[in-house]
Amino acid sequence: MNIGAFGLTIQDLIASAADKLTPTDRRIAGVVLEDPTLLAFGTVSDLAERARTSRPSIVRFAAKLGFEGYTDLQNWARDGVSRQLSSPSQRIRRQGGSPAPIRDGILQSLQSAFSALDDAVLDALAAPIARAPSVWIITGETSMAGARALQSGLSMARPGVHLVDEHSTGRDLSSAATGDVAVVFDFARYRRHSVTVAKALSELGVTIVAITDGPLSPLAALTPIWCELKIPAVGPFDSSVPVVAAAELIVARVVGLLGDSARERIDRLEALWQATDTFLHYSPRPSRD
Repeated sequence: MNIGAFGLTIQDLIASAADKLTPTDRRIAGVVLEDPTLLAFGTVSDLAERARTSRPSIVRFAAKLGFEGYTDLQNWARDGVSRQLSSPSQRIRRQGGSPAPIRDGILQSLQSAFSALDDAVLDALAAPIARAPSVWIITGETSMAGARALQSGLSMARPGVHLVDEHSTGRDLSSAATGDVAVVFDFARYRRHSVTVAKALSELGVTIVAITDGPLSPLAALTPIWCELKIPAVGPFDSSVPVVAAAELIVARVVGLLGDSARERIDRLEALWQATDTFLHYSPRPSRD
């Protein structure tokens, strides 16, 4: 059973830590691989008894896999099981008629996003975007709305902003160079395109800024500049609301960092809109009593 919550399986984690595992660790690993549900739903004592070892040995095993403790490892495992049961086809079979859980999930995810995107994190995300010669935006399907919000806002505040289309990636990115920034949005289930393109750009010397869902994301492994968003389900699909909120916060911070250059560009844009009569001149008729 694949219990990976962030694109990895427990087999992947154990394999990556193989050179650090003691004989006791390997015995624990064998039990976990034989019955992954024990890891997701059993207690530390249950796993220790099955592996014929002690509770502290289980905690040390979790640490060697990169977790703070057994509870952290178990939460990861449970999240993986939850995501397996939360594909669109499964969700649409289980959804009820009440919108209340959807509203609650979106509200909680927004509160989580605002907490994660504090001033220090926003500065870390926005600074490379503000100073890069070119900004390349890469996204999966779930996060497309956020990517478009970022591209629209940034392009009005600075030049050289590109939303990369999956079908023309090679052509679009042929001009990417060291010193540029790639803002990559993606969440489990990760798109192969997003991850492979981010890896290729990183190897070219492009700075990666990742908007993703946790430290075990394959995108977080590519860069120290990333933030974590919790993405709730909306009916059968994942919500775009937290991603759009994050994009708008990043745009606002980039504009603040750019200062006069952003204001001058926006003024020029406004003058062009007026010169080309871009917007409909319309005032609602007064109400008739």
